[in-house]
Amino acid sequence: MDVIVLGGGLMGTASAYFLASRGARVTLIERNRVGTGATVASFGNIRRTGRHLSQLPLADRSLRLWGEAEKMLGRDVEFRATGHIRLIFDEGSLADMRAYAQAARPLGLVLEELGPREIRSRFPGLGPDAVAASFSPHDGSGNPRLIAPAFAEAARKLGAEIVEDAEIDTIRHSGSSFLVTTSKGPFAAESLLNTAGAWGAHVAAQFGEEVPLDARGPQMGVTEPLPHRILPVVGIWTRDKDHGAYLRQVERGNIVFGGAAERVSVDLDPGHAAADPMRLPLQLRAVARLLPAIARVAVIRTWSGCEGYIRDMLPVMGRSATTPGLFHAFGFSGHGYQLGPGVGDAMAELITTDHCETPLDDFRIDRFGRAA
Repeated sequence: MDVIVLGGGLMGTASAYFLASRGARVTLIERNRVGTGATVASFGNIRRTGRHLSQLPLADRSLRLWGEAEKMLGRDVEFRATGHIRLIFDEGSLADMRAYAQAARPLGLVLEELGPREIRSRFPGLGPDAVAASFSPHDGSGNPRLIAPAFAEAARKLGAEIVEDAEIDTIRHSGSSFLVTTSKGPFAAESLLNTAGAWGAHVAAQFGEEVPLDARGPQMGVTEPLPHRILPVVGIWTRDKDHGAYLRQVERGNIVFGGAAERVSVDLDPGHAAADPMRLPLQLRAVARLLPAIARVAVIRTWSGCEGYIRDMLPVMGRSATTPGLFHAFGFSGHGYQLGPGVGDAMAELITTDHCETPLDDFRIDRFGRAA
């Protein structure tokens, strides 16, 4: 093989697909089933608004690929460019939004500022107390349950080997190749791509690269189905994490929501995260600030997932600083879903051509050592 990809979430499966599409011989190894980790626990938000400015070129690359996903993968992954509105309830947050919009404009992200009257007329029922909002019309959402399996199947059709339910025993680098021994047998390749999510720091540490990463679980929920009336993804500009809620309504009518609940620590062995029902009332109060009608709706399910959060909330992407042939793409700190296709495409470009048109320097793994 040319490349072994460790981890079968969105980052890993997208990388396997784009590597295979470039002619690379690829084996993807997943300890469970494809797409059952942080990807499937995701909210499904495809947003550029509010991202760290250094992520915007990657987010733009990814958004173009989301728009091509159905044709590219041969199936509908429910990407809908319905727009992304972020409500604002105080003057300080309005100032934050305006400063961000000004900084993001040269990078290609244009945000429309809405006043109270425009919010009421265009998006009735949302944020009745909001003083303003930002709106990004080209962002939207996708289905987290569909995207990783779709990439994996498309990669398989291009010749990639997808190995599931494979516990990794050892990872060794000798000379010009990597040897990964697993419960499904040994695999060897010239390059190794670490897309192991919350487990990515453990893989990196085996090669002398320390990353300050914590495994945490968000709290997500979904309501009973209602008449479909809310088109955009809805969020908030706020400095108060207790009010940092978000929601979207799927085409079947259910409202998916998250945020405004402290992320819980997760033990990586076994890596299972559970929602805490005691946190739900506070979470729903924050969500109701965005959509008061949700207070009268039944919540039918809550869930969580194991995500990797890095100290500076930026991912690790690019070449290893210690080991030739080793590459990393992990630690997306709960906001990697939108970036997934772009990450896969960028990593495939980097691995197969030794350069990447999208700037990745801010995501280098050795930035922690440099800071020290």
